[in-house]
Amino acid sequence: MEPVASQASREALRSPERFDAEEIAAKLEPMDASGVISWGFEEFGEDLYFACSFQKTSSIILHLATEINPNARFFYLDTDVLFPETYATRDRLAERFGVEFERYDSIPLDEQARLYGDKLWKSDPDACCAIRKVEPMKRALSEVECWVSGIRRQDSQTRAGAPKFSWDARFGLWKLNPLADWTERDVWTHLNSHGIPYNPLHDQGYPSIGCTHCTVPVHPGQSARDGRWFGLGKVECGIN
Repeated sequence: MEPVASQASREALRSPERFDAEEIAAKLEPMDASGVISWGFEEFGEDLYFACSFQKTSSIILHLATEINPNARFFYLDTDVLFPETYATRDRLAERFGVEFERYDSIPLDEQARLYGDKLWKSDPDACCAIRKVEPMKRALSEVECWVSGIRRQDSQTRAGAPKFSWDARFGLWKLNPLADWTERDVWTHLNSHGIPYNPLHDQGYPSIGCTHCTVPVHPGQSARDGRWFGLGKVECGIN
């Protein structure tokens, strides 16, 4: 068991009182993504944990973070129903950047079906995301002080106001969004100019990529998130 003093120290570091979130967000707003990540390392050290979904922004975050700190820590949530292209992208990125992704998963799919019914992602997608994403995410973030997301304001209406730094009340720690102000052009310019591997599904009409059962290509005029949970009135999985 962790010593009481250490537990108290950890709780203090994860407290929303540690920073003035709005003040820090305003300080980071004019900084580029590398500057935001560098600030994160200065403040949180090895307790800065990078989430990877193996979408295009994950590729960029990996590139920037490993340039600043080759020992940066990365994790992903394996729902067991990711696309084959997503797993292949994971492996390409691991080889390119020399990183080892820490994996967090959930109960086996057959056990989920036994407990909650078959194809839970259809009957109750929020419950499915809670089991396969939110619960593993809680375990992933339980021992760190700040996590890093690749979300952008341009992604959707629900993310339009995302600050570069905030207190994440859902998981009880700090959160950095270094790419919050990046445009789609910024993303592709960076990927192409540096020759960074990215998920090939992005070239097949998938601007946003999740699980196989809940992701479809989008059509011209639709938003990037319209292909997620199509027809179910849902746009977020509960971790952002």
